[in-house]
Amino acid sequence: MLEELQLRNLSETTARTYLRLVERFAKHFGASPTQLGPDHVRRYLLHLLNDKKDTWATLQVNRGALKFLYVRVLKQSWFDEEIAAPKRRPRLPTVMSPEEIARILDRTTNLKHWTILATFYATALRCNELRHLKVSDIDSQNMVLHIREGKGSVPRDIPLSPPLLERLRIYYRRCKPTDWLFPSKQRRDQPLDDNSIRALCRDAGGRARIKHLVHPHLFRHACATHMLDAGADLRTIQVLLGHADIRTTAKYLRVSLQRLHAAPSPFDALPLKGIEYSTDGRKR
Repeated sequence: MLEELQLRNLSETTARTYLRLVERFAKHFGASPTQLGPDHVRRYLLHLLNDKKDTWATLQVNRGALKFLYVRVLKQSWFDEEIAAPKRRPRLPTVMSPEEIARILDRTTNLKHWTILATFYATALRCNELRHLKVSDIDSQNMVLHIREGKGSVPRDIPLSPPLLERLRIYYRRCKPTDWLFPSKQRRDQPLDDNSIRALCRDAGGRARIKHLVHPHLFRHACATHMLDAGADLRTIQVLLGHADIRTTAKYLRVSLQRLHAAPSPFDALPLKGIEYSTDGRKR
């Protein structure tokens, strides 16, 4: 399975996730997946849904991993017929306000952590994209940040904010990273791992008394929505976020309150009669 993942050039994160989920599936039944079939897959997915109370998003990732195993690796033809694909139920992204972002940064005293949080918000990077940034990816002459490890291994360049560059220089002079921009504390030759980044976001949200769980993708949602509020067009935001399909970017239109309020309701233009009030104040 690992060889097939590598030949298809799937990302390291996807490969690691798929292998881990297939391993859990095999351990659940105590048998090799080659000895298991559609009935076992259905029972396992129902176990995740009903017993473990996993979300539909988690269920979809598990189904994707098992489909890759049985269709691409074991060359089975029954998967799509026997294992129903759950209907996608799109949800509005949670968007932190600029005040909440500022409160998170103001209450973060660790310089490395502060710079990571500020970079998330200023660039809308995914967690894996940020952790793979190198010092050489900062092109201060052209004011560009080079993203080499984009989703699907698609690189892109994004504009570098002058205030962020100033903060990055302060961080560089103090922490002196040599290769990875945000190296692991224990292993300087390795980037900071995913769990550490998620933990520092969660802790920062707790200090700022944010009511919901704070994770790296929330800064991405906030950046995209606040750019829309400031007047940026969807195509520009699509390029910044690295979305292959602009329909993915369009979901931020549903949470941009300024854009929604700017569109007048047709009710406002109706030639309605005025409201008359009786002497006792009740409406007629």
